[in-house]
Amino acid sequence: MRSLDLNAAAWRRSSYSNQDGGECVEVCDDFAAVVPVRDSKFPHGPVLVFPAVGWASFVTAVRDGRLEG
Repeated sequence: MRSLDLNAAAWRRSSYSNQDGGECVEVCDDFAAVVPVRDSKFPHGPVLVFPAVGWASFVTAVRDGRLEG
């Protein structure tokens, strides 16, 4: 996989994140084929990159309540 330049990425907090400042997931919608994901508490830390199709399946499963812990 090629390297992604995330220096100018526009991050948004997931609507499923904890509003109290914990468990905050941010995603970037700037790329068509992949979805970078990071922990908002560590904005300069590691970024996980998922195929867009896989990320869409994950979000659908969360919305449908199939992944509740």
